[in-house]
Amino acid sequence: MKQPRKWDRHSIKAELHRQGMTIAALERLNEAAPGSFGHVWNRTVRRAEQAIAEYLNVEVSELWPDRYPVRSSRILSAVNEARLARREGQARDAA
Repeated sequence: MKQPRKWDRHSIKAELHRQGMTIAALERLNEAAPGSFGHVWNRTVRRAEQAIAEYLNVEVSELWPDRYPVRSSRILSAVNEARLARREGQARDAA
């Protein structure tokens, strides 16, 4: 059985170049602001991730498995929970 391909920044860029595409050209094709797709390597940029995945004919979750599936719940630390509780209490007291 064939192992699933491991994608990293360099392999994604290399595959784009093999197919005659660059990040800047993808930005232009998708009518995005210049330089906006370049942030995809450091943070989540859904539009860029989707455009790259569609061009490479690969699922977005395969290219960025740590970012997908999108999680709607977040775990708050005890410090943040205490701050949130104080704010909610202050809002109730003010009302």
